[in-house]
Amino acid sequence: MGHRQVMESLSGLLLALFVALVSSTVVSTALPRIIGSLNGTQTQYTWVVTATLLAATATTPIWGKLADLFNKKTLVQVAIVIFVIGSLLSGFAQDTGQLIAARAFQGLGVGGLQALVQVVIAAIIPPRERGRYNGYLGGVLAVATVGGPLLGGLIVDVSWLGWRWCFWIAVPLAAIAFVVLQATLKLETVRRENVKIDYLGAALIAAGVSVLLIWVSFVGNSFAWASWETATMVGAGVVLLGAAIAVERRVKEPVVPLHIVVQRTPALAIIASLAVGVAMFGGSVFLGQYFQIGRGYSPTEAGLLTIPLLAGVLVSSTISGRMISRSGKIKPYIVAGTILLVLGFLGLGFIDHATPLWEIGVAMAVVGTGVGMSMQNLVLAVQNGVPLSELGVASATITFFRSLGGTIGVSVLGAVLANRVTADLSTALHVPAGQSTGTTSALNLQALPPQVQTIVHTVYGDATAHIFMISAAVGVIGIIAALLLKPITLRTTMDLEKKDADSVVAR
Repeated sequence: MGHRQVMESLSGLLLALFVALVSSTVVSTALPRIIGSLNGTQTQYTWVVTATLLAATATTPIWGKLADLFNKKTLVQVAIVIFVIGSLLSGFAQDTGQLIAARAFQGLGVGGLQALVQVVIAAIIPPRERGRYNGYLGGVLAVATVGGPLLGGLIVDVSWLGWRWCFWIAVPLAAIAFVVLQATLKLETVRRENVKIDYLGAALIAAGVSVLLIWVSFVGNSFAWASWETATMVGAGVVLLGAAIAVERRVKEPVVPLHIVVQRTPALAIIASLAVGVAMFGGSVFLGQYFQIGRGYSPTEAGLLTIPLLAGVLVSSTISGRMISRSGKIKPYIVAGTILLVLGFLGLGFIDHATPLWEIGVAMAVVGTGVGMSMQNLVLAVQNGVPLSELGVASATITFFRSLGGTIGVSVLGAVLANRVTADLSTALHVPAGQSTGTTSALNLQALPPQVQTIVHTVYGDATAHIFMISAAVGVIGIIAALLLKPITLRTTMDLEKKDADSVVAR
């Protein structure tokens, strides 16, 4: 395909990816207002985000496997339809339980779009050239992440719109993406014969991860760490994941192919992606809450204050992508990105309710720069070493583990924040431990007395730094994994040479 044809097709793909990303970012600054209006708790706040990430994570490998079976363009359009239905249901939710369920359904479509867009791009652009196109992906990520919070803040601040439009606003954009793809993307179906989808393995992985995340959300609050509930849930999660590994080792077409996962480059890229996912999703999702609950800014102002984070993503992904295409070398940028990610979160780990905004902005810019240099390049490193026939499942595998890291990060850090805030509020309000404070059951600040609002601002502002410090610690694992990567030179061909492809399959 010529550059013009690639750009025409890429326009529809990037628009589809944009709506998937906006579905999360548009909610980030609006979520405190949404949960407050629905009288939700801090744990439910976390699960509105986690439900989408978990559903997307669980289905990503299946979408990748389907891409090796059926027409990729059709699958992207199916994912768009699922996403639209989930968005509509989310907007009509009447309580937090319904909202979490609708967001989980929406996550099925998000998982398809996140996996399939990268698969299709990899199917039409050689790895060496893909570096400069990663700049466009980074640009979409930056625009979605910058524009989403701003848009979400404006929507909830405009009285005649209301928070429900945070979900409905993605529907017309998704419809446009569907039409653009239909008109521009011309892609032949490349499939392998006699391929079977490992539904059992996918179900076991999703169930095992879900049980452990539910346990993390409630342990230390609803029940003790050393309790029969903990033993039951942790035991069930370990058994389910053990059964999933056993299934993946036996089936002919595993949903997470072990022969790819155990190779050095994919294995290290997966470890780094897990760390980046935990740090990026788990840390950044609470920035909007910090600015609103901890500092007292409006949703629109909170969106504006996150611009340094996204500016870093946009600039670094564009520049590093072009430099990678020029040199063919990718490891130095991944290593630098993971280091900057940790440094940025270390900076955020020292903030409190009175930290100057310029200091927070500098730290966020460093975090964004690290994300832009590492996230997409880890996917590219894996795609470079697999044959075209396994491109779908390889791309989905690395996306799966990155989303898994994000899901774990949001759930674990959210639980840590909820427990820390509950304890600190109990102390500040002189409420005995274990007794309701009257403020942690709802994040509706407008309903609280002014003196209590001040206490809530201080508690949230000081407690949030704790989860950023945890994100930095997890990010160190990503640095180690990046340093252990072999030097990689991106190939200029669409597929591996036959001898290389045979050796990969044999392994």
